Amino acid sequence: MQTTTTCCEVLELRQYTLKPGQREVLIGLFDDKFVAGQEDAGMTIVGQFRDLDAPDRFVWLRGFAGMPQRKRALETFYGGPVWQGNRTTANGTMIDSDNVLLLRPATATSGFALQGLARDRRPAGLVVAYLHYLQRPVSASTVGDMEWRLRSALQSSGAQLQAVLVSEHSENTFLALPVRLGEEVLVWVAGFADQAAYDAQCVALEEIAAVLQPLQSAPAERLHLSPTAGSLLRGTQETQP
Repeated sequence: MQTTTTCCEVLELRQYTLKPGQREVLIGLFDDKFVAGQEDAGMTIVGQFRDLDAPDRFVWLRGFAGMPQRKRALETFYGGPVWQGNRTTANGTMIDSDNVLLLRPATATSGFALQGLARDRRPAGLVVAYLHYLQRPVSASTVGDMEWRLRSALQSSGAQLQAVLVSEHSENTFLALPVRLGEEVLVWVAGFADQAAYDAQCVALEEIAAVLQPLQSAPAERLHLSPTAGSLLRGTQETQP
Protein backbone atom coordinates (compact mmCIF):
# COMPACT_ATOMS: atom_id res chain seq x y z
CA MET A 1 0.00 0.00 0.00
CA GLN A 2 1.36 3.43 -0.92
CA THR A 3 0.23 6.95 -0.18
CA THR A 4 0.80 10.30 -1.84
CA THR A 5 -0.74 12.18 1.10
CA THR A 6 1.03 15.03 2.86
CA CYS A 7 -0.42 15.16 6.35
CA CYS A 8 -2.31 16.88 8.05
CA GLU A 9 -4.11 19.96 9.40
CA VAL A 10 -5.23 18.15 12.57
CA LEU A 11 -3.66 15.13 14.27
CA GLU A 12 -4.32 12.91 17.24
CA LEU A 13 -1.45 11.45 19.26
CA ARG A 14 -3.02 8.48 21.04
CA GLN A 15 -1.38 6.50 23.86
CA TYR A 16 -3.21 3.36 24.97
CA THR A 17 -2.52 1.41 28.15
CA LEU A 18 -3.30 -2.24 27.44
CA LYS A 19 -3.93 -5.32 29.48
CA PRO A 20 -0.77 -7.43 30.02
CA GLY A 21 0.10 -9.51 26.98
CA GLN A 22 -2.51 -7.91 24.72
CA ARG A 23 -0.42 -5.48 22.67
CA GLU A 24 0.25 -7.90 19.82
CA VAL A 25 -3.46 -8.68 19.58
CA LEU A 26 -4.27 -5.00 19.08
CA ILE A 27 -1.38 -4.49 16.67
CA GLY A 28 -2.66 -7.38 14.57
CA LEU A 29 -6.09 -5.78 14.32
CA PHE A 30 -4.59 -2.41 13.44
CA ASP A 31 -2.23 -3.62 10.76
CA ASP A 32 -4.71 -6.08 9.24
CA LYS A 33 -7.99 -4.17 9.48
CA PHE A 34 -8.04 -0.78 11.17
CA VAL A 35 -5.51 1.06 9.03
CA ALA A 36 -7.38 0.42 5.78
CA GLY A 37 -10.78 0.84 7.44
CA GLN A 38 -9.92 4.26 8.86
CA GLU A 39 -8.26 5.51 5.70
CA ASP A 40 -11.31 4.41 3.70
CA ALA A 41 -13.34 6.62 6.06
CA GLY A 42 -11.16 9.65 5.25
CA MET A 43 -8.35 9.61 7.82
CA THR A 44 -4.61 9.27 7.39
CA ILE A 45 -3.03 6.71 9.73
CA VAL A 46 0.41 8.24 10.12
CA GLY A 47 1.95 5.52 12.26
CA GLN A 48 1.46 2.91 14.94
CA PHE A 49 4.13 1.86 17.41
CA ARG A 50 5.24 -0.34 20.28
CA ASP A 51 6.46 1.81 23.18
CA LEU A 52 9.89 0.36 23.94
CA ASP A 53 9.80 1.69 27.51
CA ALA A 54 6.37 0.26 28.39
CA PRO A 55 5.48 -3.28 27.22
CA ASP A 56 1.74 -2.69 27.60
CA ARG A 57 1.57 0.66 25.81
CA PHE A 58 0.50 1.15 22.20
CA VAL A 59 1.02 4.56 20.58
CA TRP A 60 -0.40 5.79 17.30
CA LEU A 61 -0.95 8.90 15.21
CA ARG A 62 -3.79 9.68 12.86
CA GLY A 63 -4.49 12.80 10.85
CA PHE A 64 -7.36 14.69 9.28
CA ALA A 65 -7.73 17.42 6.69
CA GLY A 66 -9.50 19.60 9.27
CA MET A 67 -11.90 19.51 12.19
CA PRO A 68 -15.11 19.10 10.12
CA GLN A 69 -13.45 16.23 8.23
CA ARG A 70 -12.39 14.69 11.54
CA LYS A 71 -15.96 14.54 12.78
CA ARG A 72 -17.26 12.99 9.56
CA ALA A 73 -14.44 10.44 9.34
CA LEU A 74 -14.82 9.33 12.95
CA GLU A 75 -18.59 8.98 12.60
CA THR A 76 -18.10 6.93 9.43
CA PHE A 77 -15.50 4.58 10.85
CA TYR A 78 -16.93 3.98 14.31
CA GLY A 79 -20.40 3.51 12.89
CA GLY A 80 -19.16 1.24 10.11
CA PRO A 81 -18.60 -2.49 9.70
CA VAL A 82 -14.84 -2.66 10.32
CA TRP A 83 -15.05 -1.21 13.82
CA GLN A 84 -18.40 -2.73 14.68
CA GLY A 85 -17.17 -6.17 13.67
CA ASN A 86 -13.95 -5.94 15.71
CA ARG A 87 -14.64 -3.55 18.57
CA THR A 88 -15.23 -6.25 21.17
CA THR A 89 -11.81 -7.75 20.54
CA ALA A 90 -10.12 -4.33 20.37
CA ASN A 91 -11.78 -2.96 23.50
CA GLY A 92 -10.95 -6.20 25.29
CA THR A 93 -7.23 -5.42 24.98
CA MET A 94 -7.47 -1.99 26.62
CA ILE A 95 -7.29 -0.58 30.12
CA ASP A 96 -7.28 3.07 29.04
CA SER A 97 -7.63 4.75 25.64
CA ASP A 98 -8.30 8.36 26.75
CA ASN A 99 -4.69 9.64 26.74
CA VAL A 100 -5.14 11.64 23.53
CA LEU A 101 -3.61 14.95 22.42
CA LEU A 102 -5.23 16.98 19.64
CA LEU A 103 -2.44 18.63 17.64
CA ARG A 104 -1.65 20.63 14.51
CA PRO A 105 1.60 21.41 12.65
CA ALA A 106 3.47 24.26 14.35
CA THR A 107 4.23 25.94 11.02
CA ALA A 108 3.21 25.56 7.40
CA THR A 109 6.18 23.26 6.77
CA SER A 110 6.46 21.30 10.03
CA GLY A 111 3.84 18.58 9.48
CA PHE A 112 4.50 14.99 8.46
CA ALA A 113 5.65 14.72 4.83
CA LEU A 114 4.28 11.35 3.77
CA GLN A 115 4.33 11.63 0.00
CA GLY A 116 5.99 8.65 -1.63
CA LEU A 117 6.13 6.51 1.51
CA ALA A 118 4.94 2.91 1.50
CA ARG A 119 3.84 0.58 4.29
CA ASP A 120 5.64 -2.57 5.41
CA ARG A 121 9.13 -1.57 4.37
CA ARG A 122 12.41 -2.41 6.07
CA PRO A 123 14.33 -1.37 8.04
CA ALA A 124 11.80 0.11 10.45
CA GLY A 125 14.28 2.11 12.50
CA LEU A 126 13.37 4.04 15.65
CA VAL A 127 10.92 6.91 16.13
CA VAL A 128 11.33 9.24 19.11
CA ALA A 129 8.78 11.86 20.18
CA TYR A 130 9.35 14.56 22.79
CA LEU A 131 6.30 16.12 24.46
CA HIS A 132 6.89 19.51 26.08
CA TYR A 133 4.14 20.70 28.43
CA LEU A 134 4.11 24.50 28.39
CA GLN A 135 2.73 27.29 30.57
CA ARG A 136 1.53 29.13 27.47
CA PRO A 137 1.97 29.03 23.68
CA VAL A 138 5.50 29.77 22.52
CA SER A 139 6.26 32.40 19.93
CA ALA A 140 6.63 31.58 16.26
CA SER A 141 10.26 32.70 16.43
CA THR A 142 11.00 30.28 19.30
CA VAL A 143 9.38 27.40 17.42
CA GLY A 144 11.18 28.31 14.21
CA ASP A 145 14.57 28.54 15.91
CA MET A 146 14.10 25.22 17.71
CA GLU A 147 12.92 23.50 14.52
CA TRP A 148 15.92 24.80 12.56
CA ARG A 149 18.36 23.66 15.24
CA LEU A 150 16.77 20.21 15.53
CA ARG A 151 16.66 19.72 11.78
CA SER A 152 20.29 20.78 11.35
CA ALA A 153 21.55 18.52 14.13
CA LEU A 154 19.63 15.51 12.90
CA GLN A 155 20.45 15.87 9.22
CA SER A 156 24.16 16.10 9.99
CA SER A 157 24.00 12.50 11.22
CA GLY A 158 21.56 11.12 8.67
CA ALA A 159 18.55 11.25 11.01
CA GLN A 160 15.38 13.18 10.24
CA LEU A 161 13.10 15.65 11.99
CA GLN A 162 9.68 14.31 10.98
CA ALA A 163 7.32 16.88 12.50
CA VAL A 164 6.91 19.72 15.00
CA LEU A 165 3.38 19.97 16.37
CA VAL A 166 1.50 22.16 18.83
CA SER A 167 -1.86 21.93 20.60
CA GLU A 168 -5.03 22.29 18.53
CA HIS A 169 -7.61 24.00 20.75
CA SER A 170 -10.73 23.39 18.67
CA GLU A 171 -13.73 21.86 20.39
CA ASN A 172 -13.80 18.07 20.38
CA THR A 173 -16.87 17.43 18.23
CA PHE A 174 -16.75 13.63 18.54
CA LEU A 175 -17.52 13.18 22.22
CA ALA A 176 -17.45 9.38 22.11
CA LEU A 177 -13.65 9.68 22.03
CA PRO A 178 -12.29 12.04 24.72
CA VAL A 179 -9.21 14.19 24.24
CA ARG A 180 -7.07 15.98 26.81
CA LEU A 181 -8.37 19.55 26.99
CA GLY A 182 -6.84 22.72 28.38
CA GLU A 183 -3.21 21.74 27.85
CA GLU A 184 -0.51 23.56 25.90
CA VAL A 185 1.91 21.08 24.34
CA LEU A 186 4.73 21.23 21.80
CA VAL A 187 5.63 17.87 20.27
CA TRP A 188 8.51 17.04 17.99
CA VAL A 189 9.05 13.70 16.29
CA ALA A 190 12.32 12.40 14.86
CA GLY A 191 13.40 9.25 13.05
CA PHE A 192 16.61 7.28 13.45
CA ALA A 193 18.11 4.25 11.74
CA ASP A 194 18.49 2.42 15.05
CA GLN A 195 19.06 2.83 18.77
CA ALA A 196 22.75 3.56 18.31
CA ALA A 197 21.97 6.44 15.96
CA TYR A 198 19.64 7.96 18.56
CA ASP A 199 22.13 7.43 21.39
CA ALA A 200 24.77 9.30 19.38
CA GLN A 201 22.47 12.33 19.08
CA CYS A 202 20.71 12.19 22.43
CA VAL A 203 22.86 14.71 24.32
CA ALA A 204 22.76 17.25 21.51
CA LEU A 205 18.98 16.92 21.19
CA GLU A 206 18.47 17.33 24.92
CA GLU A 207 20.54 20.52 24.83
CA ILE A 208 18.38 21.92 22.02
CA ALA A 209 15.18 20.95 23.82
CA ALA A 210 16.44 22.66 26.99
CA VAL A 211 15.53 26.05 25.49
CA LEU A 212 11.92 25.23 26.43
CA GLN A 213 12.61 24.32 30.06
CA PRO A 214 11.90 27.81 31.48
CA LEU A 215 8.52 27.74 29.71
CA GLN A 216 7.45 24.27 30.81
CA SER A 217 4.63 23.56 33.24
CA ALA A 218 5.79 19.96 33.79
CA PRO A 219 8.78 17.81 32.83
CA ALA A 220 9.01 16.81 29.19
CA GLU A 221 7.94 13.30 28.20
CA ARG A 222 9.86 11.11 25.76
CA LEU A 223 8.26 8.36 23.72
CA HIS A 224 10.70 5.73 22.49
CA LEU A 225 8.86 3.97 19.67
CA SER A 226 9.28 0.96 17.41
CA PRO A 227 7.09 1.07 14.28
CA THR A 228 4.86 -1.91 13.59
CA ALA A 229 5.08 -3.74 10.27
CA GLY A 230 2.13 -1.74 8.92
CA SER A 231 3.26 1.70 10.10
CA LEU A 232 3.67 4.33 7.41
CA LEU A 233 5.94 6.49 9.56
CA ARG A 234 9.24 4.78 10.26
CA GLY A 235 12.60 5.77 11.61
CA THR A 236 14.16 5.43 8.17
CA GLN A 237 11.99 6.92 5.46
CA GLU A 238 12.56 5.29 2.09
CA THR A 239 10.40 6.80 -0.65
CA GLN A 240 9.17 5.08 -3.77
CA PRO A 241 10.49 6.41 -7.07
